[in-house]
Amino acid sequence: MASSHPTKTKMSRQADIRRPCASDATAIAELGAHVFSATFAHSVQPRELQQFLDESYTTATVTKDMDDSTKDIIVATSLEDEIIGFAYLTRGSSEPCIADLADTVELQRIYVHPSAHGQGIGGLLAREIERMAREQGFKHIWLGVWEENNNALAAY
Repeated sequence: MASSHPTKTKMSRQADIRRPCASDATAIAELGAHVFSATFAHSVQPRELQQFLDESYTTATVTKDMDDSTKDIIVATSLEDEIIGFAYLTRGSSEPCIADLADTVELQRIYVHPSAHGQGIGGLLAREIERMAREQGFKHIWLGVWEENNNALAAY
């Protein structure tokens, strides 16, 4: 869960990784909408895309996610403290393919601004999510990737 004061957890020359504060919700929503649109707009009808963005990437939705006790959110910030990436760790979700595994947690989202691709930001976020999951006692992390998301498929 987010606190009102962000806590830096990891730092590198590329970015800092920290928990978001309430004032970060709009930037997270805008980044999520931008990355999702840039990645999938070519394969989704405009009306469906807008509906998804309206449901998933508004300040209110991100604020609700930040207050959700089943979700942990982290952000990657540039040296200028601009949010350039984020990731969600979500407890309590499942898929049939992992039903036989115990102690699972979902890496629900990991988004990096296209201008920061290739700089190791996604790896920083993934390593911090993995550390958090292990600290919480989880043994397995799972994620779903859209089959058309070639960048994500290559990364995983």
